[in-house]
Amino acid sequence: MASASPISTDVPPPALAEHSRFVQRVRRRHADLLPLLAEGVPDGTTIQALIDTLTAAGRPLASALRIARQLVLERLAVLDVEQRASLEDVTSAMTALAETTLEAALAQARAEESERHGEPRNAEGQPIELWIVGMGKLGARELNVSSDIDLIYVYEEEGETDGAVPITAHEYFSKVVKRLYALIGDTTDDGFVFRVDLALRPNGNSGPPVVSLAMLETYFFAQGREWERFAWLKSRVVAPRAAVTSGRALQLRNLVTPFVYRRYLDYGVFEGLRQLHLRIREEAQRRAAGRPERANDVKLSRGGIREIEFIVQLLQVVRGGQFPEIRTRSTLRALQKLTAHGMMPPATAERLASAYSFLRRIEHRIQYLDDQQTHLLPTVDGDLNWIARSLELTCSADACELLDRLGETREFVALEFDALLHDGRSPPARSNGCRHCGGTPLPVDDEAFLQKLPAELGQRVRQWVSQPKLQALRDDSKLRLARLVQRAADAVERQNCTANAALRFIDWLEPLMRRESYFALLVERPEVQARLLRLLGLARWPMRYLMRHPGVIDELADRRIIDQRFDREAFARELDERHAAWERSGEASEEALLDTLRRAHHAEVFRTLVRDVEGHITVEQVADDLSALADVVLERTLHWGWLHLRNRHREAPRFAVIAYGKLGGKELGYGSDLDVVFLFDDEDDRAPEVYAAFVRKLITWLTLRTSAGELFEIDTALRPNGNSGLLVTSLQAFERYQLGRGSNTAWTWEHQALTRARFSAGDADIGARFEQIRRSVLSAQRDALALRQEVQAMRDKMRTARPVKDGLFDVKHSPGGMVDAEFAVQFLVLAHGQRHAQLLDNVGNIALMQRAEEAALLPAGVGQAAAAAYRELRRAQHRARLDEQPTQFPQEQLAAQREAVLALWHAVFD
Repeated sequence: MASASPISTDVPPPALAEHSRFVQRVRRRHADLLPLLAEGVPDGTTIQALIDTLTAAGRPLASALRIARQLVLERLAVLDVEQRASLEDVTSAMTALAETTLEAALAQARAEESERHGEPRNAEGQPIELWIVGMGKLGARELNVSSDIDLIYVYEEEGETDGAVPITAHEYFSKVVKRLYALIGDTTDDGFVFRVDLALRPNGNSGPPVVSLAMLETYFFAQGREWERFAWLKSRVVAPRAAVTSGRALQLRNLVTPFVYRRYLDYGVFEGLRQLHLRIREEAQRRAAGRPERANDVKLSRGGIREIEFIVQLLQVVRGGQFPEIRTRSTLRALQKLTAHGMMPPATAERLASAYSFLRRIEHRIQYLDDQQTHLLPTVDGDLNWIARSLELTCSADACELLDRLGETREFVALEFDALLHDGRSPPARSNGCRHCGGTPLPVDDEAFLQKLPAELGQRVRQWVSQPKLQALRDDSKLRLARLVQRAADAVERQNCTANAALRFIDWLEPLMRRESYFALLVERPEVQARLLRLLGLARWPMRYLMRHPGVIDELADRRIIDQRFDREAFARELDERHAAWERSGEASEEALLDTLRRAHHAEVFRTLVRDVEGHITVEQVADDLSALADVVLERTLHWGWLHLRNRHREAPRFAVIAYGKLGGKELGYGSDLDVVFLFDDEDDRAPEVYAAFVRKLITWLTLRTSAGELFEIDTALRPNGNSGLLVTSLQAFERYQLGRGSNTAWTWEHQALTRARFSAGDADIGARFEQIRRSVLSAQRDALALRQEVQAMRDKMRTARPVKDGLFDVKHSPGGMVDAEFAVQFLVLAHGQRHAQLLDNVGNIALMQRAEEAALLPAGVGQAAAAAYRELRRAQHRARLDEQPTQFPQEQLAAQREAVLALWHAVFD
């Protein structure tokens, strides 16, 4: 009887680590040593224990390090291929292997050299340290399983050894690193530990193998190239550990950080990375010429690992100078940070992270096969099938799921990379392109270029040509300017913007002649220029704001600018994260924090401005958002300023900022002053002196003009006793003053101002107590007739000070204008607050007019009509100011609104 056929199955057998020729060799040669490595994912402790065990058994350190490497790699192959270990487990284990072996090798190399020449010391007799700086994937703790390690050797300072045969520190450390290489990089019967690459050191392979901090600083300043900034982004001291834990290695960080990250939006770096990438692609194509199998390089080919790294590093270098919270060496963590701070769409970051992990896992499997430093997919079917199965994919002669997914992944990465690192040229909008595209690019001051422009635009640009500041520009900047001007001309021709917008754009560019980074930004982001042109065509004031704060144009790159409203909690959280990042980087100086506050405030005001001009939010929403923004900025300024106050006497101040006027009424406009009063509630004897110094610091922080611009104008005239009073008042003194207890009491106009006052920032308990005082003051019994006379007298005084031209209606100051409505509301609150508590709430003039009518304090319909009129007058004023037009209109234009407010006035005061 024939035996039964085996049951067939389409499920391939699981991939095993033993398919790797390298794993086979390790198991044959070191089967007895494999159990010496502790179970689980290797880390620094278990690797060091393994090395100690091997050396204790009599092996020289060089041999122990090499065998340790082989045992670790064998373990990782098993964990990765058979047990689905995470990418982070594998790369962190490899990083730990490099750090541990370098630590041991450095200690031995120094000991041997010091035995001959003594220890190197500086002029004061202090020992000099050598630091091993890990670059690339080692620096980022992302080392692959058969990687070389990019190192740079840096020593602290010059000196000489203290031995019998002294030599200079440079000579000593040169000898040390030579010994170190023999321990780590030489190939012996036991193999090698790591291939060592020193090509990233200053001056590359032609430079000395070891450099001092001073030499490195000079190199950065005089010769450092753009592409080196990307290399140094991932740098860190990997050995000796003591240099990191003691803080001595911070000297290097303080040198590297300003080289990598500029204190501005650094779009000029695009061209440097573009050239670097071009060279890498050309090299990859050269190596693949006539060798089609070399096209499947998961690292260097189009859409490979390197392009993902470049995408991330480019965004970090461009923005990391102003946004330290996105600084990180890890590619995957950087993608998370870029997304969290709105610099990359979440879906894009998620796909790039998935692509990166997929490509890195393939890279590891390629390297497990023969322990070769290669990134090329194998051409042998068995190896390709093993890689696929280890990733739970299939690959056969008929269909290869692995190659299909690899192709899709690389195509996505390549498209994202090309979109980011394009050549700065917009694609043509029509099939036949623009009229002036093609040909040799011409600079902006070339007569042939000027003649091609539309007459009015060309005339405006010609005014630049003879200016010394334009003539002083580099040739590449003149070409960039020409490209931007031509884009504006093309946008007008295609009716994507108005001629007015193009002229305003030229006017905006003119004062930026010496700030060429903005030209680079717009050249690299044509979509930003398109949005900018649209914005400039809608109103005049955005151009004025952009002239003062040109850096905010980068906000136009974020598509969410229109869809979202100001988020107070998110904004505060971002500021706190930025502050923490400055502290981590050792850069939390007052200057950095002042600039941080200004840039963040300017950017958020600009976002609100764009939403406003585009018609996505109302005038009331603009005021709400700008007021909430000011509150948060005051809160963060207060908190950070206290941390930088030298004589502070407690952990957190018992201090509050009280807002009056437009901020108090949550009616803040663009560029409005802040009317504030400062209060404290602290029984410490030092409190008055400390808080007086603190307020002076606060006012400086809020008003000082720095390189990032200004923040607010602060008006403290509403404090007790006005400009003759103290800048900061105790809560008890404020209460006595407002409630009329004692000889020093508040005037009626101060109580009028109190109707729009509220707690803005600081100690919430003081804020709550202030509100109690405020309500007590507003609900006090008053002589209605005397109050009416005082309020009217104050209104007459203001009207006299603000005369309006005959025949015109000023929406704010004329009879029937907004001030009349505001004074009427203030009178209603002060006169009737005792009996109508609903009037005591600081809910704004419109709501209070409506509440007064509901309380029968106004004739039916008067309050509602005045509220609607007040809203329309605010809109008219707002629209006029946005376009820099007068806020005085012909009498007939807003007649209905004027009459509604006059009706309110007469109902209250007649």
